[in-house]
Amino acid sequence: MEIFGFNPGDMLSFFLTLFRISVVLFLLPFFGGASIPRPVKGALVLILSMALWPQLSFPGSMMPTGWNILIMFLGELVLGLILGMLVNFLFAAVQLGGQIIGFQMGFAMVNVVDPITGTSNAVSAHFLYMCTMLTFLVLNGHLYLLKAVGMSFQYIPPGTLLLQPELAKDIFHFSNLMFTLAIKIASPVMAALFLVDLALALISRAAPQMHVLILGFPIKITVGFFFLGFIFSIMALYVGDFLSGLNNMYENLMKFGTSTIP
Repeated sequence: MEIFGFNPGDMLSFFLTLFRISVVLFLLPFFGGASIPRPVKGALVLILSMALWPQLSFPGSMMPTGWNILIMFLGELVLGLILGMLVNFLFAAVQLGGQIIGFQMGFAMVNVVDPITGTSNAVSAHFLYMCTMLTFLVLNGHLYLLKAVGMSFQYIPPGTLLLQPELAKDIFHFSNLMFTLAIKIASPVMAALFLVDLALALISRAAPQMHVLILGFPIKITVGFFFLGFIFSIMALYVGDFLSGLNNMYENLMKFGTSTIP
């Protein structure tokens, strides 16, 4: 039966597309940031749903009934968390590297509140995070996220959860990469400041009358900012390498990590 010229199956199909895009998109980095007003997010979800529905959609017969709708919503929530988690590992690595740099430079007590996440970070960590976000957008990282949402229509139908043992192994592997990437980002500044501390220690032994602590703070800050300028080109390479393998990571997770809900 058609109501006002609309087929009920088509309406249910549109609602399934709307559920997938709304839940997943609100949990992705940049799109789900707290700095974007909710009306703007809602308008973006409606526009993307209407744009993708003719090409990427589920049949209306796949709409569950009763309590299965809640289970389907839970599956979409898990999907959004996993898709966002992979990209958040990159930003978490940058923030961890910034925390290490801030501690080495003496900025551990200078914290700012991140308006996107609402957490308090060192000023160096927040600065590197914003630069990484801009690099991520310049390299079309937001388009990779939208492509992953479109890819989910192919591999993950409504009513499935990403709850396979192989998925947990992949997530733990990506979390390990977060710590190694943080050390790689902070290593130039760490090495330079270590040499500064070594030089100050030798000076304090040669001339004990000098106030090494008072002299060391401006020297460490100056050297830290000087080597901090070399990190931006390194971060651009890391972000580019991360984005080049992002599609394969998403495809592997969706292809081998689905489990149908009974």
